[in-house]
Amino acid sequence: MGTSLTLAVIGCGSFSSGFVPLFKAHPLVNKVYVCDLIQELADTAAQRFGVEVIASFEEALKRRDINAIAIFTQRHLHGPQVLAALAAGKHVYSAVPMASEVEQCQQIVELVRKSGLTYMMGETCYYYPSAMFCRETYRAGIFGKFVYGEAQYHHDISHFSQKFRDDLRSAGIPPFYYPTHSTAMLLSAVDSYALKVVAFGYEDREDDQFFKKGINQWDNVFSNSFSMMKLANGGTARINECRRIGYKAPSSYVSSCYGTEGGYQFNNAQHVLTVKTPKGVTLTDVSERVNPVAVTENRHDPEFKQKVANHQWQWNSFAPIQQAEADRLPASFKAPDMPNGHMASHQLLVDDFCTAATFGTLPPVNAWEAARWTIPGLIAHQSVLRDGEVLAVPDCGDAPKV
Repeated sequence: MGTSLTLAVIGCGSFSSGFVPLFKAHPLVNKVYVCDLIQELADTAAQRFGVEVIASFEEALKRRDINAIAIFTQRHLHGPQVLAALAAGKHVYSAVPMASEVEQCQQIVELVRKSGLTYMMGETCYYYPSAMFCRETYRAGIFGKFVYGEAQYHHDISHFSQKFRDDLRSAGIPPFYYPTHSTAMLLSAVDSYALKVVAFGYEDREDDQFFKKGINQWDNVFSNSFSMMKLANGGTARINECRRIGYKAPSSYVSSCYGTEGGYQFNNAQHVLTVKTPKGVTLTDVSERVNPVAVTENRHDPEFKQKVANHQWQWNSFAPIQQAEADRLPASFKAPDMPNGHMASHQLLVDDFCTAATFGTLPPVNAWEAARWTIPGLIAHQSVLRDGEVLAVPDCGDAPKV
């Protein structure tokens, strides 16, 4: 057995609060610290979860007893903080995105390669039921050769937290600087990566100052961005990142995945698989396998469609297709008060990171995969700025065989 983890959680906002108790409860974790630039947030988290406060990110990096860092800070800070933690010899779990610069993604991959440390990006959507179903179906050969697919992150800015929206300097981040809720689902499903991308943006027309030059730190004016990506397997992916759009839930999903032999389609709780036959197709409704159990249990609710469209029953309930993954979770996660979230992905994320960091295995969302899901978005934004110029996507290569 490897060395147990002593972990510092950096950033004590609302999102990290769902992870501190999971790290604390995991049998491979010896101790958890919390840290935030706002001392009150760190003190509140420490008291709430029964853990200790560490004074600063820099102090956590210096401490020899701390061998893992979990980063839950603002999105544009992830790249530099991950690089600093890896350079200090720490295993790293980082919320998405990997980084906001291509060079930082490449540097993270290289540091992980040289050091042998564990890096895992906390991409929830890799574990989403729709992504799992498409991965399983594609690998079983049912789709045939991949032809075309669509994935999107449609999350209107009005649905973000007030704290996020109050920070006008950061709230207007270019949509494709946060691409992995879209790319991870489809690219992981068809075992491929982007070679080229072309993208266009929707220039925002509202008066609330989020997407305005001179307001946000990127001078970004685009609230919605849309891309087409040429993949290494010969297929094409349509990826959307939208923050000003009349849609609610699920905010992230695979809407379609087509191959030469079959296809998948999704819309508001209905998941359909078609398979080509000599005279047409066979159509199978796979909704009960792909939807969270809580969705299926409430399918006769008179307001079912409205409630699904407003994100009800889609937080901590596992779907049947996730059950095999859920079964391998530690017993400590089975407690009824143990948190989960984002289509029941949080517990799977924490378990995969702790297992990989302890035993030296490669986590599913490793540095190489994270780069392949992040960099296409960063290049897509460059295409948006160049009014749809086709651009090559740098690739960091395949993950090593461990």
